[in-house]
Amino acid sequence: MKIEYDEDTCIGMFQCVAEWDAFEEDKSKGKAILEDSEEVEDGVFVREVPEDAELDAKFAARTCPVDAITVYDDDGEQLIP
Repeated sequence: MKIEYDEDTCIGMFQCVAEWDAFEEDKSKGKAILEDSEEVEDGVFVREVPEDAELDAKFAARTCPVDAITVYDDDGEQLIP
């Protein structure tokens, strides 16, 4: 499973931070940070989701009020949103 985070879309509600510890608050930017991710294009970060964190990653994506977080399965199919 893979998670994609669009920092430009993020409005800094930090609901994802409460759901999965891979997200952290960056108070100076007013945005979340996706730890251990790679910037694949300007402001878009991607990382693999460990099997034991899949549920937390899904909850983080579901709680984002602006759909800045997208979850894909191992075949690349979009699961959330």
